[in-house]
Amino acid sequence: MTALRGLWPEMQDTCTSLGLMLSIVLFMGLARVVTQQQLNRPMAHAFVLEFLATFQLCFCTHELQLLSEQEPRHPTWPLMLIYFFSLVHSLTLVGTSCNPCGVMMQMLLGRMSAEMGGMRLLAQLIGALGSRYCMGALWSLELTKYHVRDRSFACRDPIQVDLPKAVIIEAICSFIFHSALMHFQEVRTQLRIHLLSALITFLVYAGGSLTGAVFNPALALSLHFKCFDEAFLQFFIVYWMAPSLGILLMVLVFSFFLPWLYNNNTTNKKE
Repeated sequence: MTALRGLWPEMQDTCTSLGLMLSIVLFMGLARVVTQQQLNRPMAHAFVLEFLATFQLCFCTHELQLLSEQEPRHPTWPLMLIYFFSLVHSLTLVGTSCNPCGVMMQMLLGRMSAEMGGMRLLAQLIGALGSRYCMGALWSLELTKYHVRDRSFACRDPIQVDLPKAVIIEAICSFIFHSALMHFQEVRTQLRIHLLSALITFLVYAGGSLTGAVFNPALALSLHFKCFDEAFLQFFIVYWMAPSLGILLMVLVFSFFLPWLYNNNTTNKKE
C-alpha cells in the first residue's frame, strides 16, 4: 500500500501530461473542422491546416520527450507512447505533412507547386516555433513537477555521435520513412497507419539515443531551438541538410535510377 502511495504522484503527473496532449489533439481537431467550413481559398486553407498540424505534432512531441526523460519503471513505456501518438497523428492529420521534407518530396515529384510548397513551409515554421513558446508558457504553470519554464530555453544536445555519423543516421531515417510513406499509399488505411507508426517507433528506438531520430527539420527546430542558436552550423547540417539529403536520394533512386535500371534490363533482354 505504501508503494502504491509513493507511485501515485508520478502517475498523476503522467496522467496530467497525457491529458494535455489529448486536449491539444481535440482542440486542433475542432480548429480544423472550423477551418474546413469557413475557409474556401485553397492557399489560406492549406496554410492554416499545415500550421495546426505542425503545432499539434510539436506540442505532443515536447511533452512526450519530457515523459521519456523521467525513466519510468517499464522501459518500453516511452515507445508505447510514441506508437500510440503516431497513430493519433496519422488519423487526425490527414492531408498535411508537418514536415518540410514531405513538402520537398512532393515538389520534387511534381505533385505540388512551388507557391503551395512555400506556403506550407512557412506554416510549418510558424507552427513549430509557436508550439515551443506555447509549451514554455504552459510549463511555467507547473502543472506537474516536471514542468519547469527554464527547461524550454535550455539546450539539451541530443547528438551523441560525431557529425558524419549523425548526418548518416538522420539521412537514413528520412530515406526509410519517406520511402515507406510513398510506397504505402496503395495499402489500405487501417493497415497503413499501423505500419507507419511501427516504423516511426522502430526508427526512434534505433536512432533516438544517437541523434534523437527526428528526421523532421520543423520538429527539430521546435525541440532544439536554443541549440540551433548556440551551434547553428552543426544542427543545421544534422537536422536540416541530412533529412533533405535523404529525400533527394530517395527521389533519385525510386524515380530515376530504378526505372532506368529496369528499362535498361528490358532493352538488353529484347536484344
